[in-house]
Amino acid sequence: MENTQKYGPLTGKRVLDLSTMIAAPFGATLLGDFGAEVIKVEIPGKGDTLRGMGPFREDEPLRWPALARNKKSLTLDLHKEEGKEILRKLVKVSDVVIENFRPGTLEKWGVGYEDLKKENPNLIMTRVTGYGQTGPNASKAGFGTPATAYSGFTYLHGYTDRPPISPSFSLTDYVTGIYVAFATVTALYHRDTAKQGKGQFIDIGLYESMFRMLEFLIAEYDQKQIVKERTPGLSGHSSPAGTFQTKDGHWMSLVTSSDRTFERLAAAMGREDMLEDERYHNNAARLSRFEETNGIVADWVKQFNREDLQKLLDDYGVPISPIYSIKDIFEDTHYKERQNIIEVDHPRLGKIKMPGIIPKFSETPGAVRNVGPDLGENNEEILSGILNYKHEEIEALKENNVI
Repeated sequence: MENTQKYGPLTGKRVLDLSTMIAAPFGATLLGDFGAEVIKVEIPGKGDTLRGMGPFREDEPLRWPALARNKKSLTLDLHKEEGKEILRKLVKVSDVVIENFRPGTLEKWGVGYEDLKKENPNLIMTRVTGYGQTGPNASKAGFGTPATAYSGFTYLHGYTDRPPISPSFSLTDYVTGIYVAFATVTALYHRDTAKQGKGQFIDIGLYESMFRMLEFLIAEYDQKQIVKERTPGLSGHSSPAGTFQTKDGHWMSLVTSSDRTFERLAAAMGREDMLEDERYHNNAARLSRFEETNGIVADWVKQFNREDLQKLLDDYGVPISPIYSIKDIFEDTHYKERQNIIEVDHPRLGKIKMPGIIPKFSETPGAVRNVGPDLGENNEEILSGILNYKHEEIEALKENNVI
């Protein structure tokens, strides 16, 4: 086995990534970041539809190198029997299959979980769909933005006098990808450590990953029959909280999530009198006067430039941050020290930057071993190196458009 200290704690595990776009593939990428060998199975001649998503530099997709990093690309037509046979052979020597087809699709092709389990009883299959494998909505098309709306998340965001707003990027897909990685390693741990551990399949609906985070919403409706309406920011939880503009025109995000935090803010403002005032003395009182309390803080913030305000509130232990653009992030020394942005080689673009590896392991850190592969880049390596196909057999598969 390879040195896990060099390649990560999942070194030695093999993952077949049959999925497309963002949610499930991102989960597979996270596994790859920490050492798993991830083989991305793609449609010959077309590949993952993510390859066609912007942004681009000329014709080069700029999202692909990071989102598909640490993977190998194998083209395989699963509509053809030869393609299915290759998949079955790979399953025999793999640990995990990740897929996000509509429920029943792989079963229709004869390569569903029950079919593949016959090839490898220890197989773990992680299945991602919009609404899960069961229930009346299971067969519906599942994409992140509608799933976000279905989860209850979108309803909460925006201003009351305007329509609800969706996240400006694929938030639900990425959150689901984290669940994919978490669920997969949990299943691997059980399989490999429990006395009667065995393979299993995992069922994740896109909307569920967002809904899981809304326990406050459930509790409030269950116990108080309150339907929380959309608000810009954290109103309803703590006060003061929100976005405030400094004297030099910068926006800052500030929150006082506890009475102790507000005590520190009041001291920084020179407004200790508020701590004895029944209108502001605890969070419940301040929440009942949310706009008024926020207004007091907003007027105070306007007296300071961004750097001076940041230093003052840092000194008092008040949680505050500038609202960063990506330019700000690129220039920030903390991001650099944490290696949150790394530079890697790209075969056509030269040097490119992408997000660094998180979380950071002290003994078995992850690494970026390669950027997102070209379509079918690893066909011969996988077929000959893992499955012992001969060169002429691989050429025949190409001629028949199996790979």
